[in-house]
Amino acid sequence: MNLLKAFVGTLTITDKNIVQKATQSLYDIKINDLQGKPIDLSNFKGKKILFINVASKCGFTPQYRELQKLYETYQEQLVIIGVPCNQFGSQEPGNPNEIKEFCEINYGVSFPITEKIEVKGSNQHPLYQWLTKKQLNGNQNSTVKWNFQKYLIDENGEFIDFFYSITKPMNPRVTKYLN
Repeated sequence: MNLLKAFVGTLTITDKNIVQKATQSLYDIKINDLQGKPIDLSNFKGKKILFINVASKCGFTPQYRELQKLYETYQEQLVIIGVPCNQFGSQEPGNPNEIKEFCEINYGVSFPITEKIEVKGSNQHPLYQWLTKKQLNGNQNSTVKWNFQKYLIDENGEFIDFFYSITKPMNPRVTKYLN
């Protein structure tokens, strides 16, 4: 027992964080697609998931093109899920049909897109509560700063990392987890 106390006493904060587990499973979170049909996140077990809060009238909107390329390149091991949000400069004003049409016509998007949600604030969707709160995801806290912030989840539903909007989808910081 004293040996255990001595070992635990030598752990650093970083070591203690490593052993923390998520208190909620990502796969239990409910979210709908653009047409209002439930997306069962557990269908993606065995693949990494990249969640991105997206908007059609943002300076980062051209990232849709690179997101589609990332999806096509790594679709055997990765699913990308676009999450429309209108909280940053009202840059996603469209209704579900307008969003779907915009993504398909302008960028050839074929990856799943969810219903429009709030990614921060008092009405933050449970998905983004999980993505941004260490007590839920078991890894780290974050704040969604702008459109096209990316969150990467591993094949078992464990939080890997997040990337700010300026990190392009095909950036090696993202793709290193996929190779």
